[in-house]
Amino acid sequence: MPDVHRKGIGIMPEETATHLPGAHLDIAKMPGHWLLARMGKRVLRPGGLELTRSMLDALSIDSSDHVIEFAPGLGVTARLALARQPASYTGIERDEAAAQSVRACLSDPRYRCLVGSAEKSGLEDASATVVCGEAMLTMHTPGQKMRIVREAYRILKPGGRYGIHELGLTPDDLGEAEKDAILRDLSAAIRVGARPLTSSEWRAVLETEGFQVRAAFTAPMHLLEPRRLIQDEGLGRALRIFFNILRTPAARQRVLAMRRVFRAHQDHLMAISLIAVKPEAL
Repeated sequence: MPDVHRKGIGIMPEETATHLPGAHLDIAKMPGHWLLARMGKRVLRPGGLELTRSMLDALSIDSSDHVIEFAPGLGVTARLALARQPASYTGIERDEAAAQSVRACLSDPRYRCLVGSAEKSGLEDASATVVCGEAMLTMHTPGQKMRIVREAYRILKPGGRYGIHELGLTPDDLGEAEKDAILRDLSAAIRVGARPLTSSEWRAVLETEGFQVRAAFTAPMHLLEPRRLIQDEGLGRALRIFFNILRTPAARQRVLAMRRVFRAHQDHLMAISLIAVKPEAL
């Protein structure tokens, strides 16, 4: 794997990112992903680093690419993408503290992180060759999902690639009552309105806006399982996360509640990544 912390490619060490989003919020009320970040977790994607790497491999980012990332969060995927040395990178992050965390990892003027909305990025038409976003469409309403995908389509050049990594539901014919129960339990546990879709529904979101889906990857939704924690974070950080949770009663209660929901619905939850292409101009 490339050394993403070496000098000369515009990436600074992760430890310089000291500001965490949601730091001012009460533990009992903050969104689940920022709670986990406060406990020390850095990989907050439903399919973990393995699915993120599959997405980046399929996007085939190289030195000719202009990359846009929606909602880079703590910058984990940004560091992996920048290790491929694209021509430029722009993160569009709604949260100022998260944007600061990403900026702390950037030392090349070609790489930047702006505060803005994925629905209206303010970027020029056809200015990117790659757009990606992870664990963010899930948290939006159907209308917002469509507007974000439409924005990705607008800023991509013809032939450009779009990669997403989101929470999914399975199987495709899952009943509406079961879907509603899962969404209700998820939203209550993570304190954010979660709206995952089935594989065919995610495809439809992209295809409705004009994309052609070229590849799909799935992984178990094991975000809070010990094996995934160690795989994503390394043994040392995983142990620190466990210790931080154990010594913080309010956080322990929240994390255990989230894991109970994930396990209760494990047969119908998954992580999914889709790679789509904006068709070449006729």
